[in-house]
Amino acid sequence: MSRSSFVARVQRLHGAVSRIPFALRYRRADLCNSAAHAAIHASIPQHERLGVLSRNFLAAFFLFCIGTQLSSAAELEDVELAKFWTPGVLHVPYRAIVTPGRRDHELLPLIVFLHGDWQDGTDNESQLAGRGNGSYELVDTARDGDVPLVYIAPQTTGAYWPPDRVVAVVRDALARWPVDPRRIYLTGISDGGAGVWDALKAYPRCFAAGVPMSGMTELAGLGPIRDIPQWVFHGEKDDDTDVETGYDGAMVGSRAVVRSLRAMGGTPRYTEYPGEKHVIWPRAYAEDALLPWMLDQRLRGKPCNFAASAR
Repeated sequence: MSRSSFVARVQRLHGAVSRIPFALRYRRADLCNSAAHAAIHASIPQHERLGVLSRNFLAAFFLFCIGTQLSSAAELEDVELAKFWTPGVLHVPYRAIVTPGRRDHELLPLIVFLHGDWQDGTDNESQLAGRGNGSYELVDTARDGDVPLVYIAPQTTGAYWPPDRVVAVVRDALARWPVDPRRIYLTGISDGGAGVWDALKAYPRCFAAGVPMSGMTELAGLGPIRDIPQWVFHGEKDDDTDVETGYDGAMVGSRAVVRSLRAMGGTPRYTEYPGEKHVIWPRAYAEDALLPWMLDQRLRGKPCNFAASAR
């Protein structure tokens, strides 16, 4: 095969791979690595392997792996997220990144990640620890599939997420980027999970979906948010926020919250990891179906302007 023919073939394969849905292409490099390892260390002699796996097949597979490497995005690093602060008294610090792939003048979905209490502060850096507690997986998946979106990670203080603090960041993001007001998603871990539910309760007509992880909330106020799409995650053996009782007070754990929502007629999606403790979010954010599910949700009715009267 000539060099020009080889390059043309790689380019055609790269184009084909780029059209595969991003959820199916996610981490597809692992397939190539595993298959190559198996082929190299197989006990079948090379001439027999070539008899089973034709040269054409091997060439096609080799090209597929090259296409994989060409189309896979590098993992997100902290330095890539720009620093911002909201105007006004709250002056909320947050980090943000916009993934590529926007076409024409399309509006972009917005994902807001709320950290846990041990990352409180005003340095606009601590909230990104541990690759945003695993939430960078959402950005990696989006970049790997050329899915344009805005991801922001604000920072709070006092181990609490006041809903108005969350809304201040959303309002600033709406002013800075072409965000679709019908596709704003909240997700958070631990106290950030509680913050997701608090914000949904305070602004029940403003968010397209919520994804709380290892969180808790009061059963009071769940009625108005029963129809908001929610995918709730928790570890069965959570050693910080009990999956059933939370902190043994008015705020209960995810299992009890989901049970209450369903009793009201809601249909929250719930994933409870057997045997897992508090830190389940790296695994949860890596769920292949999570980002596609989030981006499929859209606000019903008129978009919210996030003014106090919108509550």
